[in-house]
Amino acid sequence: MAVSAPFVIIGASLAGVKAAETLREAGYTGAITLIGDEAEPPYERPPLSKQYLMGTQEREKMFVHAPEWYPEQNIDLLLGAAVTAIDRERRSLTLADGCGLGYDKLLMATGARPRRLTVPGADLPGVHYLRRVEDCERLKDLFQTASRIAFVGGGWIGLEVAAAAREAGVDATVVEMDALPLARVLGPEIARVFADLHREHGADLRTGVQVAEILESGGRAGGVKLADGTVIEADAVVVGVGAAPNTELATASGLTVQNGVLVDASLRSSDPHIYAAGDVANAFHPLLGKHIRVEHWDNACHQPKTAARAMLGENAVYDRIPYFFTDQYDLGMEYCGHVEPGGYDEVVVRGDLAGRKFLAFWLADGRVKAGMNVNVWDVNEQIQQLVRSGGAVDKTKLADPDTPLDSLAAL
Repeated sequence: MAVSAPFVIIGASLAGVKAAETLREAGYTGAITLIGDEAEPPYERPPLSKQYLMGTQEREKMFVHAPEWYPEQNIDLLLGAAVTAIDRERRSLTLADGCGLGYDKLLMATGARPRRLTVPGADLPGVHYLRRVEDCERLKDLFQTASRIAFVGGGWIGLEVAAAAREAGVDATVVEMDALPLARVLGPEIARVFADLHREHGADLRTGVQVAEILESGGRAGGVKLADGTVIEADAVVVGVGAAPNTELATASGLTVQNGVLVDASLRSSDPHIYAAGDVANAFHPLLGKHIRVEHWDNACHQPKTAARAMLGENAVYDRIPYFFTDQYDLGMEYCGHVEPGGYDEVVVRGDLAGRKFLAFWLADGRVKAGMNVNVWDVNEQIQQLVRSGGAVDKTKLADPDTPLDSLAAL
């Protein structure tokens, strides 16, 4: 017999715990069950490719709350538990151990997983991905023993981990199929900044190449063979080629799935009793006028708060401007907005591009669609106002460091 649990959250992640936290802060006193398939309590993932990986942050500081917080808040935290099925008609879940759990409202915060290489040799020992704490700890150990690592993929994760490897004194070769790393996110104008950054710090960055095979040496990954026959020898291979949303449960239960669980601006799925938030949610964004799926810390932190309020019956809508950040070597960056490849006309730069201390703005029809600040601080809120305003801007003033940003946003 299923035990009554009015609100259930699948995914003991940052997104899951933020939803539970918001429910309690909003005065909800009913039962909350938070289910996670990892053994660790909910933690934040950015340190896995940044501070914790580099040894500048203690392990305990990753956790969202201390272990005693959950019983204090009367939240039933089930760790190392997997949900195997959702019965929408009965509003119940089945766990891997056969137990059943009923729900009134259900939040799916099942996250995403690294996309896997499908080339020969991809399953060899010594091929690493980064998503969980144990992945990070393997990489930390690797940085102490390896002298050379090949990185497949020049996205955010690949570049951040490559930077950490270089800081640890490990030779790093990064292979990327596009002409520049981060080209799909930043476009060629700004992607070159990151290409130059890594080369200046000693990384061997090879672009416009494809991986044909992971080579074997002594029963382990010993390098990478490219499509043109080039061989890159390495002690290990780290793969960062994107992430796929964990939608298997949603698909099996008949929810509408399209690059994630399709939800409205209130994070409500095609079933009015089921919501989704975080990496797994493809949510309608009222400001952008379309569905987007965002795989960044800020979204996992804030989107579940809207879902929780909507689960409580409030008229809550998530319209926060997408935001993310990175730290690589001596470069710190914040980005806000949403621009798809080919979705802008030009990039306007304010400041010193060559010196990597600047602001950049992506414009379409004279309107700021996205902006970033590189080694310039306390301006991101103003950039977000520019993106949110949606009005045409004077490009000359936008590029002028003496023109206050807040004078350009016509809200």
